[in-house]
Parts: sequence; C-alpha cells; structure tokens
Amino acid sequence: MLPEKHRLKKKQAFNATYRTKNFRHSGGITLNAGKQNNGNYTVKIGFVVSKKTHKRAVKRNRIKRLMRESIRLILKEENSINKYISLIFTAHSNALNKSFKEVDNSIKQLLKEISAL
Repeated sequence: MLPEKHRLKKKQAFNATYRTKNFRHSGGITLNAGKQNNGNYTVKIGFVVSKKTHKRAVKRNRIKRLMRESIRLILKEENSINKYISLIFTAHSNALNKSFKEVDNSIKQLLKEISAL
C-alpha cells in the first residue's frame, strides 16, 4: 500500500492530471503526468483499471496491486519520481496477464521516458 501522502484521491486532481495531456504508453500501461513540480509538493499517484478492461474485479484489482507494489519499491529506493505533482497509471487489457517483473519493467520504462522530457 502506498503511504497516505502519495495517494491521488480526488476526482478534481484526476481531471487536472488528464487535462495536461502529457502521457506515455508501454506494455499495456499508460502513464499520465500532471504539471511539473517546483519542489513544494510531494508526488501524488493514482491507479486506474476500467471495467472495459475486464469485467471481473479480481482481475482489475490484481493489476492494480502489481502496479502499486512496483511504485512502492521505486519510491523506497529512489526519490527521482518527484519531478511531477501527480501521476496516473492506467492499465489496459494486454497488461492483465503479465507477471510482476513485466509490469515493473514497464513502469520503470515509463518513468524513465517521462523524466527525460
């Protein structure tokens, strides 16, 4: 589970992040990045898997757990993720059957691409 200070919760925050149209896609996962951080904010992270991806909540929750664990480990080892105010990870149907290692590699690749901007 992510610490409380890193959770993106409010619908307004999700909508503001989507409005920036700053996104990357890799391995069935899309990363939407919010505004650039000027150093005053901690990064807020949200995870989305829609019902269109899979009708079973068990499948949707599994991919969210994998993404959360990957981000938790990244936050623990390095703090270079704080370039943006908010990040939203959206999983699609081709990410459902992936292992943790594949999901972790996709998320690390997305974070590397978004930090290069």
